Amino acid sequence: MKIGFVVNDVMTEQAGFTTTRLAHQAHQSGHEAFLLGVGDLAYDRDEFVRARARCAPKDKKYKSPETYLAELHGKKAISQRITVDELDVLMLRNVPSDDYLSRPWAATTAAEFGRVAMRHGVIVVNDPNGLAKANTKMYFQLFPEEVRPRTLITRDRDEIKAFAKDEGRCVLKPMQGSGGASVFLVEKSDIPNLNQMIDAVSRDGFVICQEYLTAAADGDMRLFVMNGRPLQVKGKYAAFRRTRSGDDMRSNIHAGGKLAAAEVTEKDLKIAEIVRPKLVQDGMFLVGLDIVGDKLMEINVFSPGGLGSAQKFTKINFNKYVIDALARKTNYMQYYGRNFDNVDLCTL
Repeated sequence: MKIGFVVNDVMTEQAGFTTTRLAHQAHQSGHEAFLLGVGDLAYDRDEFVRARARCAPKDKKYKSPETYLAELHGKKAISQRITVDELDVLMLRNVPSDDYLSRPWAATTAAEFGRVAMRHGVIVVNDPNGLAKANTKMYFQLFPEEVRPRTLITRDRDEIKAFAKDEGRCVLKPMQGSGGASVFLVEKSDIPNLNQMIDAVSRDGFVICQEYLTAAADGDMRLFVMNGRPLQVKGKYAAFRRTRSGDDMRSNIHAGGKLAAAEVTEKDLKIAEIVRPKLVQDGMFLVGLDIVGDKLMEINVFSPGGLGSAQKFTKINFNKYVIDALARKTNYMQYYGRNFDNVDLCTL
């Protein structure tokens, strides 16, 4: 299998990133793995998509993602221009929100090029047409109401203040963005002085006002879903918990959150089942569900991270099973031909 991984920038990738772990696993499993940045893509005059990509020597093995990535970042790394349309799989693992401010041109580029590559039979995951619907957190509102917190999305200060007053306690965050940036917990005592928070969140667009879930005090759980089903191997789920640090309401790891083992309950599996039909419909091959209590806080479809964290607590290398699933899709397409416009990739 020839597989390409699209990231924001190859040189800013880190060994602990899930994308690096997936690429390392693909290489160790005998597949040809290529890393390419959004800015490395090109649409040539012959109407083929090509890219400047980095890869490791086929006959060389690497004990860890660290040594593998060091090879790709090194001066002796194999850098070559590849024809993306000749890949079996193109995995879109860039994070658009990381580019919205510094490189706005890059935010949607990978999905756009991926859509063109699909014309020549490349398996592109997650489906770029599905990702186009998910460019902002508004996508979350398209899922069943029973799994979502009460939400208002607006730029109107009076509406935000009215929502905060009615809720008594709520969360403000930007409609675009990730990682806990510009996220505020609004208490009753904050309402008279809410303008400063609104200014901080609304400077880049719309404001999401969300019901505060009391279960958030215990952190959240990330559960990986693959092919529409919770990723489970040997009776263990690809999941982990993130708990808060001190008084910080955010459980994001780079916001000070701590990792812990996760216990996946029937409640969590029910949530995954409720959102499964839409995930499958939108071609979302690998997704991260962030669960708080009996609600979803977020659905990560662009570059869900943390497979290494799940492995830390379960001792299961889930990366292998993700790559194996992609290899099965490739084998299916090679057997039946590359014209699979009516084939649901999430069912293979």
